[in-house]
This record gives sequence, C-alpha cells and structure tokens, in this order.
Amino acid sequence: MRKIFFVALVLLSASVKAQYVGLNDKEIQNLKDLIAKDADVKKMYNDYQAIADVAVNVNPAPIDTIRSEGLLKGNPKKEATALALRDMRKMYALAITYRIDGEKNYLSNLASYLTAWAKINIGRGDPIDDTNLEPAIEAYDMVKTKLKPNDNDLIIKWFKQTADAEIATHKKNFNKATGYNNWNSHRLKIVGMIAYAINDADYKKYVDEDLKRQLEKNLLPDGSSIDFKLRDALHYHVYDLEPLLSLAIVLKRATGADAYAIASESGASIKKSVEWVIPYITGEKTHGEFVNSTVSFDLKRANNGEAEYKAGTLWNPKNGYRTLALASYFNPQYNNTLKTVKPDYRDWQLVLNKVMVQ
Repeated sequence: MRKIFFVALVLLSASVKAQYVGLNDKEIQNLKDLIAKDADVKKMYNDYQAIADVAVNVNPAPIDTIRSEGLLKGNPKKEATALALRDMRKMYALAITYRIDGEKNYLSNLASYLTAWAKINIGRGDPIDDTNLEPAIEAYDMVKTKLKPNDNDLIIKWFKQTADAEIATHKKNFNKATGYNNWNSHRLKIVGMIAYAINDADYKKYVDEDLKRQLEKNLLPDGSSIDFKLRDALHYHVYDLEPLLSLAIVLKRATGADAYAIASESGASIKKSVEWVIPYITGEKTHGEFVNSTVSFDLKRANNGEAEYKAGTLWNPKNGYRTLALASYFNPQYNNTLKTVKPDYRDWQLVLNKVMVQ
C-alpha cells in the first residue's frame, strides 16, 4: 500500500513571483496560441473579454461578510451575497483579458476590484462561504507582479486574514464533522491557493499536514466519501471532490507532488473517488438523492421548495462534468468521457488543462 508522502517540495519556498494558482507567462503564451487557432477557445475567451469590458465601467460591490452557507434560498443575506459575488467572475475576466491583451485599463480596474474587497471583506472562517474567493485568488496570482506595492500589501493582508480565520475555526472544530467533511476540503483549497499565491511557508505546511489527514478521513477505500455516506447524495460527493482536485492541481504545479493519485493508509485516493462517480456521470448508474441523509438542513431546503434537494430526486449527471474536467488535468482520457456523454461540452477548465505546463 502506498502511503501519502507529499515530499519536502511542498514545504520549499518558491519564488514570490512564481505563479501556480493562475497561469504563468509561458502558459499565457500557450493560451494566446490556442485562442488564435481554435474557434471554440476563442469564443470562450471572447465571453471573458465581454465580461471584462462591462466590468471596467461598473464599480465593485464588495460585501463585508459572505453569507451563503446554512441559509435557505430567498434569504436576504444569501441574496445580497450572490449579487456581491458577481465581482468574482469579473475579477477573473479582467485578469485573463489583461494577460492576453495587455490593456492596462483591465489591470487598473482589477486592482480596484481586489482592493475594494480587501478593504471591506472579512472572513469568518466559514469555508463554504470563503470557497467563493477562488476566482479572486487566481486573478491576483496572474497579475501580482504588476500591482502597486501598497495595493499588493493590502490584498495580501486580506488573504492572510481569510486563511488565518479558516485555520482558527478548523482548530476549534477539529474533531467535529466539519473538521473533515466537505467543509475541510474547501478550507484546504482556499488556504492552499492563498499559500501559493502569496508564498507563505506556514500555510503551505498546514495544507501539507492536514491534507494527509483529510484524504484518510474524508475519502473511503471503496471510492465513495464520508459526505456521500452522511448525505446520501452524489451532489455532496462531487462538491467534496472539486476543491480537492483544484488543490491537487496547484500542488502538482508548484511541487510536483501527486495528491491526485497517491493513496492514503486505507487505500483511498482522489483518483479512486473520481473513478467511483464516473458510472453516474455517464448514466450507467443512477442515484436518488438525499433519501437517507442524516443532515436536517437537506430536508429544510426540500421543504423550502428547492427541488434538487427533495428526497429521491435523481442526480443530474451534468453536475459531475466539472469534476471530470478538473480530473482530466491528471488524466486526459476523461476528455473523451465528457465528449461521449455530451459531444458539445465546453469548459474553460479543459482549456486551462491544455495550456498549463506539466
């Protein structure tokens, strides 16, 4: 049995200018080349450019506290958060468009968005809320060397406050379900992305150590997950896998460590848990969701009219496409699986997989 061993590379300090969360210079050139020769990629890029062109004429709308987790659809705090989080897609669009076109107006506006959020937003250590910051971290990583020093310091302070709050709540709730279920997968993703975006050795060490524990406690040897067992829902299985896959990509790019394939003491792995869900994505198997869920909030959402949480509702295979798109970074064969399931499927992650240097 192979044991998890994220070699010391994870703990080595890379150059502060290195980019492992967002695309680096060589990868940006790869993307430019792909945009020039692939009409589908150009169309997807044009969509981002359109978002960026709107964003330069719209003021950022940061929110002091992200509130989504544990709130029912229609809750005013949840609705206000959803409106504010539109800024995340704008930030990513501004970053990718600036890196491709070089138009400084995109950069200056991205700096305005990032600093506006950095001045106002305060993380409360809730990973289901903080997971929404992923596009902002990616955007920052792609332009950090171009930012004014004062802006850069302000953004780093924001990210560190977010990461510190996450680590503090994890220590407080270490042995509770949220210390090892999907919450912790999202926590590790966000702290890990921040760690490599700002080159923080302490955060890298935290992720390295706790990821070993997370894979052992969260993923099961048969390929299922603790979240699937607790919620009886593939919805939560893929929601658990996606942040682990995103983090695994960052670790592979930054250190060469293969968090995707390497197995825990019990024999569980991200790879095995992806393979476990594939028959449900292809339609070979079906699953009625939430029938035996042990979490009362699932019933509350069903009673609130949120149809996808009604016990027995069949899981929609398209909700697993992003999981496979992320996993295809490690196994390109999954591209063929996606094409078989939905021939016209397009996803920006698949484009990133092509241009990222491995």
